[in-house]
Amino acid sequence: MIAPLRALSLFLTVVIVFGCSSRDRACNAGESATAVDPALLAFLSRARAAHHAADAQEEQHAEQALVALRAIVDGPLPGRADARPAEVREVLADTGARIADLESQAQKYDAAVQSINRALVWVPETNYFRGHLYEVLGLVEERRAHLLAQSGDVAGAEQAKNRALAAFEQSMGIQAEVIRMFSVDTGKK
Repeated sequence: MIAPLRALSLFLTVVIVFGCSSRDRACNAGESATAVDPALLAFLSRARAAHHAADAQEEQHAEQALVALRAIVDGPLPGRADARPAEVREVLADTGARIADLESQAQKYDAAVQSINRALVWVPETNYFRGHLYEVLGLVEERRAHLLAQSGDVAGAEQAKNRALAAFEQSMGIQAEVIRMFSVDTGKK
């Protein structure tokens, strides 16, 4: 999954270059404050390294790729548990989506759904990452439906297909709202 890694790398670069810490440090011109706190930088670097490791192992050793990614979501996190920085929550959500994708490729559909549900808690607000989680949930259920159909479970396949369609609709609705929130007025509502 090279594209998600590039997106994560770009995201991390933007955070590092333009980000500001929330620990009473300001990013005002002329101040000599640290732009991003060291724990956040370490977390972002650790996440980037884990995604590189997962890339190297994904095809031949998918379980090892999952171990690397789970180390991020289960490992130490910067900030207080009740007030994680947005960058942390977004990386956790993106990593959770990738974990769910790999789990569903291994036909571990229930585990994948659990990974999505866990990640949704990290991004309760309307944003790209929440929409992407629903997109991956749709993919998980689509894969489940395909396997159930192949095994002759027509009713189960239909239920999974309906869950996939509902998740895709949810994703499209969230992403449409994100587009509206961040777009200049185009005259279309």
